[in-house]
Order: sequence, then C-alpha cells, then structure tokens
Amino acid sequence: MDNVVISIKGLTKQVKDNIILDNINIDIARGKIVGFIGRNGSGKTMLFKTICGLANPSSGQIFVFGKKIEHGSFPVNFGAIIENPGFIPNYTAFANLKMLASIKNIISDEEIKKSIEKVGLDPNEKKKVGKYSLGMKQRLGIAQAIMEKPELLILDEPMNGLDKDGVVLIRNLLLELRETGVTILISSHNSEDIKVLCDKVFELDRGKLLL
Repeated sequence: MDNVVISIKGLTKQVKDNIILDNINIDIARGKIVGFIGRNGSGKTMLFKTICGLANPSSGQIFVFGKKIEHGSFPVNFGAIIENPGFIPNYTAFANLKMLASIKNIISDEEIKKSIEKVGLDPNEKKKVGKYSLGMKQRLGIAQAIMEKPELLILDEPMNGLDKDGVVLIRNLLLELRETGVTILISSHNSEDIKVLCDKVFELDRGKLLL
C-alpha cells in the first residue's frame, strides 16, 4: 500500500435528491497519469473536488498520501485546476502567482518564473491577466498548479482553450512530470489526450464508475 497515493472507499455524494457520486472505490498508484472520462454531469468534477477537500462526501472515505480528507482538510503537496482558474484581472501573470506563492512561501521568484516559462508564457510580460485569452489563462492555471512542485496534480480539463501548439506543450510537460514520479489525475473530453497521456482510464456515468 506504500505505492498508493489516493485510496477512495465507498465514496457517495448526494445533493438533495441528486446522487452525483455513487459508491466510488478506487486506488491510484504513485507516478501514474490516470484519466477520467464521461459526459458532462457524469461526476468527474465533483470527484476531483472531493479528493481536493473542496466538497464533502455524503458517505465514504478518501485518503491522500495516507491522510484522511475530511471537512476543512486538504491534501498535502498537491496542485489542481478545478473548473476555470481564477486570477486577479488587473495583475500580471507573475504578480498573480507571486501572491499565491506567498501563502506557503516555499518557492523563490525564479521558480515562479520557471513555471510560467514551462507553460509557454513570458514571466516578464506586463500585460494584465484580464487581457489574456482563455488559452493563456489556462496555461497560467497550469503554471500555478505545478509551481510548488507537487507530488499530486489534479487537472480538470487542463487543455480547455489551448491551441494545437499549447496542447502539445502541456502534454509533454505532464509526461515529463510523470517521469519524476508525480501522480496526475486528468479529465478530458479529448480522446487523444487520454490515449497519449494515461496509464489507466476510469469512466464515470451518472455518478457510477463503469468497470
């Protein structure tokens, strides 16, 4: 079990009469890219939110790096994009990430700039994020997710808004991170992303895991 990063046991999430996740049981090993596919509303985003500690299960248990994720607790050493990344529009890319990095204060300005460069953006760009295209904001969201060198990445539709070159760049970045032992969870509507990146794929349908 030392190699298991995420262990999900009997996870159910119900909102009023709507069952969003229905008795999910998954173990995810270290250093793998694991894909989650399914139609809109199948439960992918809610599953990622519960793993990140952003939503509470109705029942069941989630363990990340052996730590139980409960109300108000979050996994250690993880980065995530859940839905659209939110940034301060009148700040530059670097200023946004610098502010976020100041919460933990564990990385240098140079490391922040390297993360921005890795996603194909210029860390010295003076343009405000409010003027960025959707694809540029998505790249910056990925830079934010990776900048503190997490051991776990949870990426909900990370290719959203990216052009062809951006998709290739981010795919290669994720494959490089896997080689360093990072565990990556990814959802995507693009079957090519899943085919190129993933070691294992789970399909969700109306909250149920299809086996």
